[in-house]
Amino acid sequence: MTNEIRPAIILLLLFTLLTGIAYPFGMTGLGGLLFPRQAAGSLIFRNGQVIGSEIIGQAFSRPGYFHGRPSATTGLDDKGTSVAQPYNAANSMGSNLGPTSKSLIDRIRAETAKLAAENPDRPVPVDLVTTSASGFDPDITPAGALFQIRRIAAARHLDPGKIEKLVGQFTKPRTLGIIGEPTVNVLKLNMALDAMAQK
Repeated sequence: MTNEIRPAIILLLLFTLLTGIAYPFGMTGLGGLLFPRQAAGSLIFRNGQVIGSEIIGQAFSRPGYFHGRPSATTGLDDKGTSVAQPYNAANSMGSNLGPTSKSLIDRIRAETAKLAAENPDRPVPVDLVTTSASGFDPDITPAGALFQIRRIAAARHLDPGKIEKLVGQFTKPRTLGIIGEPTVNVLKLNMALDAMAQK
């Protein structure tokens, strides 16, 4: 019996060391060497201070800024009840509401009506009223960014054409020309908007 158990225990210990310790530490070290910025969280700095990450969205609500996608993340209030906390990075999640959910339909209708009133000449881009699976998508579509130009130009007293050029400069094309969709990073675009306003 010991002859059968001993190889199993040795293999268990060996694979625990190999796949549970050596591999994760090796990959973490290799990632840090080959991709130091990404391994550190793709942090964005301004004046030496971390103001966000390229890969985690933030809530922007002032009219002079581009707004990201809605966030369905939640948190706990003082009583321990689950409440909406948009862009709560400690709780990455989607809403898990299906297409027949009344609360989802009501929320999307309300947000669509609000955005349509803001810019009645254009159709509301779907990414401005739907949440992502993670709850804090850092990007919006170019259409989502262009839709918001009127509001931002009015709030900042800027030429809409200049803001449109800025959106074009910050539009990231499809990977290798075929993978994914063009996107615009909201935080980077808002930083460029601030820089443009200071000129």
